[in-house]
Amino acid sequence: MGARMTQSGASGGAAQRDPMLLLPATAFDRPAVTVARALIGAMLVLRGAGGVVVETEAYAPDDPASHSFRGQRRGNAAMFGPPGRAYVYRSYGVHWCLNVVCARGHAVLFRAIEPTVGLAEMQARRGVRWGLQELCSGPGRLGQALGIGPKDDGAPFDRAEFGLFAAPAPVPVVAGPRIGISRATEHPWRFGLAGSRFLSRRFPGAELP
Repeated sequence: MGARMTQSGASGGAAQRDPMLLLPATAFDRPAVTVARALIGAMLVLRGAGGVVVETEAYAPDDPASHSFRGQRRGNAAMFGPPGRAYVYRSYGVHWCLNVVCARGHAVLFRAIEPTVGLAEMQARRGVRWGLQELCSGPGRLGQALGIGPKDDGAPFDRAEFGLFAAPAPVPVVAGPRIGISRATEHPWRFGLAGSRFLSRRFPGAELP
């Protein structure tokens, strides 16, 4: 049986929700498009900080925008390793970005979460001027808030302090083209939680309340 954790509310109060089930590595051994959609609503927790996954992007080995498109190299070796592990890379030499490895050469980029646990620690990493809505909205911001670095590359999401937990119930998901790339922009491989205010960017045609 997978490990479980109990989630407290975003306010940090004593009220607790039902325990959540840690996703096994087999849940990620699928094409990235399938996993990226399925992870919306899941809980991402790293070293006591994290929140609900509200935005992801999928990347595949036959995708010109993917780091795996030209085959395995030293910097992308994790993408060709076991599923359910982290693939971490540095964007523009500044931001560390977090992905989860899926089937061989496939990975899902975490673009945004709704922060719910470890808020003080995440705000300290980002700077106290950031409100909750901007704290983890975007892969660079998310990586900074969670303290992501090269040491996390290849780490398994297999424990309560570094894991992905199943969504407690199905959630409405919207999809659209990926952003921040120049190739294969036509693929609708960006997924988001419908109605979320914590997205890095709105989805065309999707209204937020």
